[in-house]
Amino acid sequence: MIKFRDVSFGYEKDDPVLNQVRWDISSGLMLLLGPNGCGKSTLLKLASGVEKPESGTVHINGIDLWKKEAEARKSLAYLPEQPDITPYATVREVLYLVCKLRNEPVSKAHKALEFFGLQPVSSRTIRELSMGQRRRAVFSAVLIGEPEHILLDEPLEGMDRKIQPEIIKWIFNRKKAGAGIVVVSHTIEPFAEEATQAAVVNKGQLFVYDDLPSRIEKKLSLLEALSKGEII
Repeated sequence: MIKFRDVSFGYEKDDPVLNQVRWDISSGLMLLLGPNGCGKSTLLKLASGVEKPESGTVHINGIDLWKKEAEARKSLAYLPEQPDITPYATVREVLYLVCKLRNEPVSKAHKALEFFGLQPVSSRTIRELSMGQRRRAVFSAVLIGEPEHILLDEPLEGMDRKIQPEIIKWIFNRKKAGAGIVVVSHTIEPFAEEATQAAVVNKGQLFVYDDLPSRIEKKLSLLEALSKGEII
């Protein structure tokens, strides 16, 4: 479980993006919703250790993310909205490193490359890839191993129609395996039926909805309202 306790954060002094957030990310599929700029991506950056809280704590399986970062991140996989990777490493080298960090055989790297059709460009450096290829390369790293906590920022963005159903299938399979998955997506319909929770960021506060309607029509209506930043 990932636990936020009284987490506050802002990019500018006296202008908090998030204020005293308390949040538990457990097993299941949560949709993190709200309009652009409300703080969704910032929340994922805090949960993954990319950004450090100004106050409060983030724990992963009881381990403080900023005191024992390497240990805390072992069970974590994160897909950022912007695929920032070291520009001079090849795709294959990046995935081999991920295999080493997660104690997985390099064969898992080759399977991830195959999943995203990246074998033909696996010997290229990241800077030689298109933006779509970079996103697929980052997502390939997410596939390696069996992460317990999965944070996905716009997982379908830049993905062609052929691969999108496979990505959705993988997400649902990880959910069935007991993983805790948070998805930020402007496209909510593909995830709605399997979603077990939803959350919306509004004026620095996080509002979590644990009991979603069972009827898909009502569920979609609620999720659509939350995506606009409405508090129900």
